[in-house]
Amino acid sequence: MQSSEDVIKTHLDAYNARDLNKFAACYAPEIVILDGQGNQIIKGLEVLRGFYGKLFDQSPELHVNVNTTKRIVVGQIVIDEESISGINFEGLPKEGRWAMVNRVANGKIDYCQFFGPESP
Repeated sequence: MQSSEDVIKTHLDAYNARDLNKFAACYAPEIVILDGQGNQIIKGLEVLRGFYGKLFDQSPELHVNVNTTKRIVVGQIVIDEESISGINFEGLPKEGRWAMVNRVANGKIDYCQFFGPESP
């Protein structure tokens, strides 16, 4: 089984490639994504696929950079500072910086919470 960091690397590579199938395969069916205030943004793989499919389709220049020297890994938890650019999606900024907290269980991301200016 992949380590938590390996799962996050695969997920980030798929995000940058805008490969929805590979990206979604990194998530557990019951994935929950929260914003910094604890509001549920996404629940379930089908909702995740709908949101990110649209984001990927509308944002051909979408790219995330992660400062892995600042990465924190504690067991199943991986915390990254992400800089995202090329966003072309109504309601989201064109670019931004977020702290992303991901929990990996059984080789899949089952929980994510982001802290930053807007939804990722």
